[in-house]
Amino acid sequence: MRSMTFLFVLLSAAILNAKNESAYVQPLPGGQGWRVGNALVEREVRYSTRHGLYTESWRHKLTAKSFLTQLSSDMPWGREFSFQAHDLILAGAVRGPNPDFELVGSDTRETSPQGKVLEVRLRARKTPLDVSVFYAVYAGHPVVRKWIAVTNRDDRSIRLSHLAFEAVNLQAAPPSEQIVSAYYGIHAREIFFTGRAEDAAILALDPRTREGFIVMNEAPGWMKRTEMANWNWGEGVQVMYDTDLFPFERSVGPGETFTSARSGVAFFVEGRGMADPHWVMPSYTSAVLMKKGAAYLPPWFYNTWEPFFQEYNDAIVRESVPIAARLGLDVFTLDTGWSENYAENEISRKKFPEGLDNIRAAMEGQGIRLGLWEPLAVVSPESSVYQQHPDWVIKDLDGNAKKAAFPGANDRVMCLASAYRESAARRINELIRRHNLRYVKVDLTTVFNAYGEAPGCYAQGHYHRNWAESLEGIYEGIQFVTDQIYREHPEVLLDLTFELWGQKHIIDYGLLYAGDLDWMSNVDDTSQRSAGPRQVRTLLYQRSLAIPAEAMLIGNLRATTPTIEEHFATVIGSAPLFLGDLRKLTQEEIHWYAEKIRWFKEFRRAVALNESFFPLGNWLQPNAVSWDGFARVSRRGEGLIVVFKNETDLGEVKVQIPTYPGGQYAVRSVIAGDSIGTIRGEEFQQGISVPLPSQYKVQILEIRAK
Repeated sequence: MRSMTFLFVLLSAAILNAKNESAYVQPLPGGQGWRVGNALVEREVRYSTRHGLYTESWRHKLTAKSFLTQLSSDMPWGREFSFQAHDLILAGAVRGPNPDFELVGSDTRETSPQGKVLEVRLRARKTPLDVSVFYAVYAGHPVVRKWIAVTNRDDRSIRLSHLAFEAVNLQAAPPSEQIVSAYYGIHAREIFFTGRAEDAAILALDPRTREGFIVMNEAPGWMKRTEMANWNWGEGVQVMYDTDLFPFERSVGPGETFTSARSGVAFFVEGRGMADPHWVMPSYTSAVLMKKGAAYLPPWFYNTWEPFFQEYNDAIVRESVPIAARLGLDVFTLDTGWSENYAENEISRKKFPEGLDNIRAAMEGQGIRLGLWEPLAVVSPESSVYQQHPDWVIKDLDGNAKKAAFPGANDRVMCLASAYRESAARRINELIRRHNLRYVKVDLTTVFNAYGEAPGCYAQGHYHRNWAESLEGIYEGIQFVTDQIYREHPEVLLDLTFELWGQKHIIDYGLLYAGDLDWMSNVDDTSQRSAGPRQVRTLLYQRSLAIPAEAMLIGNLRATTPTIEEHFATVIGSAPLFLGDLRKLTQEEIHWYAEKIRWFKEFRRAVALNESFFPLGNWLQPNAVSWDGFARVSRRGEGLIVVFKNETDLGEVKVQIPTYPGGQYAVRSVIAGDSIGTIRGEEFQQGISVPLPSQYKVQILEIRAK
């Protein structure tokens, strides 16, 4: 046990020190090789005139393990990248002796946060195109990120397909032993596995050493495909676009450059200090992949969707805003129903006879900012954009205009792979300017409706040449719109909902590349018998390893549904969001919420809760007859432990976090308001007894360093 503790201390110290050590790109002698790394990871990339560009080694420097495996004697590394240009298949590395690409040169630049990027420039031998391969590394993170850019040098367009932006022979263990977990890295799967829309992160583990890696595919939504353990066919890992269900195709015009989505591979050691994936992944994803970065502090959101749906008005809002201010909420969002029709910025004068200016001024006077719901591609048939440009609508296979099944039977769906994207970006930018918005909930069908509508567009005259190109093109259209918005309003928070992204409960790295937040679900919370907080926690826990918790807006918890303690304890696990008719809260409930929200805001400002997430108890499928919970802890060891006893009569539970930092911590119950005492980090590692107050369903422990 003493040797394990000593190793734990060494690994934790190494990772803490690594945060202060720079990322680097080191050219190798001869100008045809580079080391990309930091104190935790190093990837060595080489170019040879026989094989092309390949990864020579890739080490987790904490353990000195290389995950590259020799799959064949004549090509041991993998193809590095590959794609099809018309009928020509090109790869970064080949078996030899004539590679598909010649080396042109390389460059190094800095990137945020505290990172370096290597660009290796290649020129195809058989067709007039160039490829730049990018490798990025960031101080303090055992991750190498990668992507490619393809430039067409021909005087005619080229069509790309079957594009893999990472293809390398990584293996965590021999095939007889390797463990693979998909679905945000938590569900056990077969080792020969194809990851799709909900497999943004796939984990590979050596069960003997507990070492492994997590493959991250940043392609958006349904466009992603990750091939794991395809050893008999050439690579251990391929991070790529889809080739069959939502097949990737992309035309690249003369002189145009197409830049792929990104990939990332994170190394970890389960149970070994801060090399544990529950430290590695939240720290990396919140610092590097979240739009606002590690310094982001989540505001407290209110949304009118439930119970008002579209039936709210000036009076309801004016009566609710002072209560929201007393609670300490930061953003008051008017969901669908504030406008005259979709795709117009005109306020409904029936509901708001004086417009929104006075309401907004009242909000801002009480420290609240206005948020608005806005459809991106769904438009009313009477809207000016549809009247003037019916040619921008999505067409089905029979040439009919696509109608939105929800919310209105006659609403149309416009194609974001058309000039409509420019119109949509202008409209939302004007909306933000006009109303000084802090937050926009961008919603409804784009590429694929979560309720069963067919995907893609068959129209002619858009930016896509065929149906397959429309799939990627529409996701690119979303990115175009958000880029335009951030260019004018860099501080605004953009929420790209699950409906917009095309799948129930989906959130992925492509969404975080385009926006800040994801309204991830609409959980029923009308009564204590509804799905409620327990289902919200199920969604949170199952994604918490792979996705930053504070990027998840999980509707529809109502501040008014009992018990308020369980609702508060649940929302502090993710981006804090409440719905409900605030006017129905009692004065006692308002006071309780206000006190607890004020406490949490002060605590979150002081403690980097984004640096880890540990689901606890029966977390994989929380239920009535067992307890669940979570811990959010900074690398300094300060943080929260939250326990839900559900319908059990438990008086205490044992909570163990084997990778808890050392030190001494003062622990108190936020719910009961009393001190639990001083607890050492070693005690958290071995397991502590957490008392559960008999009068409440939850316990929240505040942990501060002494």
